[in-house]
Amino acid sequence: MKLITLSLLIALSFVFCSHQKLKSGIDPQAFNKSLNGATAKLFTLKNKNGLELSITNYGGRIVSLMVPDRSGKFEDVVLGYSSLDGYLNGNEQYFGAAIGRYGNRIAKGGFKLDDVNYKIAVNNGPNALHGGIKGFSMKVWDAKQNSDQELELTMVSPDMDEGYPGMLKVMIVYRLTDQNEVSIYYSASTNKPTVINLTNHSYFNLHGAGNKDILDHVLMINADHFTPVDPTLIPTGKLEPVKGTPFDFTTPATVGSRINDKHEQLTFGLGYDHNFVLNKEKDQKISLAASVYDPISGRFMQVFTNEPGVQFYCGNFLKGKEIGKENKPYGFRSALCLETQHFPDSPNHPEFPSVVLRPGQIYSSACMYKFSVK
Repeated sequence: MKLITLSLLIALSFVFCSHQKLKSGIDPQAFNKSLNGATAKLFTLKNKNGLELSITNYGGRIVSLMVPDRSGKFEDVVLGYSSLDGYLNGNEQYFGAAIGRYGNRIAKGGFKLDDVNYKIAVNNGPNALHGGIKGFSMKVWDAKQNSDQELELTMVSPDMDEGYPGMLKVMIVYRLTDQNEVSIYYSASTNKPTVINLTNHSYFNLHGAGNKDILDHVLMINADHFTPVDPTLIPTGKLEPVKGTPFDFTTPATVGSRINDKHEQLTFGLGYDHNFVLNKEKDQKISLAASVYDPISGRFMQVFTNEPGVQFYCGNFLKGKEIGKENKPYGFRSALCLETQHFPDSPNHPEFPSVVLRPGQIYSSACMYKFSVK
């Protein structure tokens, strides 16, 4: 009898542990689901300082990121849902997602490469956005958790997936370091010439997800120029100076300080939704792109990348209809995105840095979000 009781206790203990919620309050079991023959799950990385990063292999999404404030209180600083069903059924498709094959917009769903015209899926007015109707954010990636602090995701995107040429083999490695860095490394290869622009679409609020707007966040963007857009948010091809405009964040300023200025570009984006041309020294690999500071919590986030640009978006299309983690509504300008990238519509702008990947080449991109307090 004692043996049976002990076995039962062990079994119950295992069941309890396997269903135990994370520091974020999320139940990992809410992400276990079979989708078209593949299995979606939630993976969690932790460092020695108590930071916790949860990622689902459905869309390579950062689901939660627990970061302390200046008093040591942890908050989840990224928007998202408490279950996989939220991501499958929510109106906002891109919370925390890995974006590909092409992050940002391509004009009128088309481009020419090596004298061949390609038509790709149009899903944003007249344009293609974030890889199409079923881009990388909608796919279940193969996942391998290498350690408590590293997750590796891989996928093969077939030739003409969403209209993009070439079979593309992709790897994303997420690391949570003991220096409180969330590092994302992308690599890819192709068997035919193609275009590629991978990024991550995490929505950050350093107050905590769903806790007021981000207009008081102090932002710095290391960019003397940005790429102005037309009314459909496609770059005109020009690089315009930020000096003397609401787009000048070379000196730190609050997000809301000039967001309502009468400026055509702010009208087009309903606020900020623009690519900034990062200041880069020749042959510079990874460098500081931006920083964000929340004076209330003291949380400070720096963004580093080897990419030539960063898209700054401040949640202009959030309307409070999305109910996220802890049943909190995500309202207008309740988060900001800093998506490291090549420029939007680059396949149609030969004057922009090239996004062409050819057989024998390796695509390599890096983004790091580093957290501290002050």
